[in-house]
Amino acid sequence: MSALDPLPMTTAAPKERVAYLDNARYWVMLLVVIGHSLTQFVAMDSARGVYVWIYAFHMPFFILISGYTARRYMGDARQVRRIVSTLVVPYLIVEISMQMIMRHYTDEPDPYMFLSPQWLAWFMAALFVWRLTTPIWRALKYPITTSIAISLLVGLIEVPNVLALPKILGFLPFYVIGLHMSRERFERLADTRIRIASALLLGGSFAVCYLYSADWTLDWLLWKQRYDEDPLGATPLEGITQRAELLVVGLVLTFAALSLVPRRRSWTTLMGSRTFYCYLLHGYIILLLRYQFEVFDRLEQYGAPAAALTMVVAVVVANLLMTKLVSTVFRPIFEPRLTWLFRPEAEAKPAEKKAATAG
Repeated sequence: MSALDPLPMTTAAPKERVAYLDNARYWVMLLVVIGHSLTQFVAMDSARGVYVWIYAFHMPFFILISGYTARRYMGDARQVRRIVSTLVVPYLIVEISMQMIMRHYTDEPDPYMFLSPQWLAWFMAALFVWRLTTPIWRALKYPITTSIAISLLVGLIEVPNVLALPKILGFLPFYVIGLHMSRERFERLADTRIRIASALLLGGSFAVCYLYSADWTLDWLLWKQRYDEDPLGATPLEGITQRAELLVVGLVLTFAALSLVPRRRSWTTLMGSRTFYCYLLHGYIILLLRYQFEVFDRLEQYGAPAAALTMVVAVVVANLLMTKLVSTVFRPIFEPRLTWLFRPEAEAKPAEKKAATAG
């Protein structure tokens, strides 16, 4: 991939949303909710295969898109305000509340570890760290190679789970590759031959996961443990090899899925623009169903039909959480304006405005 273009001296106002990206967010969010819902059924071969297939590429998919949308980050006042209101605040709300809920039902974690995300909020922490380091990846001569080396080597050492650093470093290549994507590269994926090959590839990978995932160690898909830790129990060479395979599989399946995403604006476009709220809220529903009503324990005895029903319900819940009503109600909570916290934005000087326009 070619080097990134130089950034302008100032950033322009956000441009109109791209239908293709919002469509992509919609479909990957369905995978996220389905995957998290199936966690309770991974002991069953039928659910395990679907789970492995989803986890092989759903986060690489999400992260690559996140890298692409962050490629013009340069840390100006407007962007910093945005990071605090849409990443830092949601992280604190979700992580603190979910740890309190888990503590209520399971007595864990003890003590509270609000800077060590236990579940959903890790992605908010990751986006925060990746976004702040974007200028570094723009400045390096070999950013993608460097990020891959970091991902492969981080599993050899003990890295504390502060802000989910093991996962942040493990998934790093997908973010950096996303930074180097362009609209033209996304458009090339729409070639008919590529789309046919992508459909076959996704279908074939699903069949492989469904048929052969029974003996696979699922913890590899979480990207957060040292290679020599249980249950991975791998040598350094085995760990690096397995991580490299996951990087390749994640990237190939991500591009295959991206090639099949519709380009035109539709109802999924609007829903995809609200995935933020779905991501933050669906975990509360899963926790409530699991611990308060013990729904998953009761369903498990019914086997594959229970897993299928769970997937259908997950799709319905995901769509409900991407409605306008939900975004209207929760926007003030998860995207506060925080005018009391920041200085008023200074009006750009004429010369700066001209430079931003030219860029």
